[in-house]
Amino acid sequence: MTDTTTALPPTRLPQERRLVTDLPGPASQQLAERRAAAVTAAVGSTMPVYAADADGGVVVDVDGNSLIDLGSGIAVTSVGNANPAVVEAVREAVGHFTHTCFMITPYSGYVEVCERLNALTPGDFAKKSALFNSGAEAVENAVKVARRATGRSAIVVLDHAYHGRTNLTMALTAKNMPYKAGFGPFAPDVYRVPGSYPFRDPEGMTGAQAAARAIRQIEVQVGAGEVAGVLVEPIQGEGGFVDPAPGFLPALAQWCRDNGALFIADEVQTGFCRTGDWFASHHEGVEPDLVVTAKGMAGGLPLAGVTGRAELMDAVHKGGLGGTYGGNPVACAASLAAMDVMASADLAGAAKRIEEAVVPRLRALQDKSDRIGDVRGRGAMLALELVKPGTSEPDSAAAAAIAAACHAQGVIVLTAGSFSNVVRLLPPLVIPADLLDEGLGVLEDAILGYAG
Repeated sequence: MTDTTTALPPTRLPQERRLVTDLPGPASQQLAERRAAAVTAAVGSTMPVYAADADGGVVVDVDGNSLIDLGSGIAVTSVGNANPAVVEAVREAVGHFTHTCFMITPYSGYVEVCERLNALTPGDFAKKSALFNSGAEAVENAVKVARRATGRSAIVVLDHAYHGRTNLTMALTAKNMPYKAGFGPFAPDVYRVPGSYPFRDPEGMTGAQAAARAIRQIEVQVGAGEVAGVLVEPIQGEGGFVDPAPGFLPALAQWCRDNGALFIADEVQTGFCRTGDWFASHHEGVEPDLVVTAKGMAGGLPLAGVTGRAELMDAVHKGGLGGTYGGNPVACAASLAAMDVMASADLAGAAKRIEEAVVPRLRALQDKSDRIGDVRGRGAMLALELVKPGTSEPDSAAAAAIAAACHAQGVIVLTAGSFSNVVRLLPPLVIPADLLDEGLGVLEDAILGYAG
């Protein structure tokens, strides 16, 4: 497999899969017992082990097992866990001050992160930004901006969308379990329309046709003059890494421009080089009115942003956006360092090279297994959709069993999808080629060995 990165600082931990106990080991089992007594059962975990250390493309558990990380903490540690530049920036920042609240005593790091976001996000026009703590919080604030700037209230989202777990973002999110079940009533004036899902759309449906279908429903069921914004993930994340057909996103964006609505790109999971460009909207030249960011932007620290056309961001009254911890100075320092690494190490290029190395292997695996209905994604955001052999019927049991088999062999993979039948891969963009190759081998064995 071709090397996936340019020169990076040496890693602190050996980049290897090493199992010294069964998983979970005794120390993880003891922590699980303590957790059961202290932590609500409502919070789940993918892996049965407890992390003690992590670096580059590996996570080491409390028993000394070294696991291959193909999840990146759900696309967060794109520059590698404990990246030296991020660590040093955090160490320097925390030695000066940990918090003042930007709304009370502002500081340069917040301004610098906003300057970077304004420069990096799509669109050759004047932009401004605001910083928050999480993707869900940023999505909520993007909705606030859209409603205030347009004087309208309706927000349109897509089937299979995921935008968060807060009350408003639960309304925006499509999947009921586990995100919405029993938590209603939800925020009003949210409307859902079909997106573009090439594997499950009618055969031959183009992106333009899928957009026309969505637009027709918006106009009939909502009314063009009522729409404040159309909120989309350029590639859907929790919905199953659904990559829309070419032409879908540009057509929706054009409809928004023609009808006075805002096109809002939720780039929380797709942003910061993950899909082979700084933002997934770049792939088709889409210029969103607002871009929502989080996850990979700060090397593992909690930070999120909303970036948009300057006149839209300034349409909100003074004090209408903000929060006690939003744009924390330590998180801002981490973000600036992470973005430096992304640029200097060409991590967008690294993501493309990961795609070039992984997709052919996944397609070859698809030829060997009729359980793989679809291989899709961009850059280092890739997925397999699992189906019952000979059909397109989703097979969630297969996805769960295959992921568990990978976990038992020391490889972290994640599942996703509205039907819980997608295995998704989100390796750190700095993962060594041989480590990625080994992790894929474990995944292949798990799929070919599944007899359910």
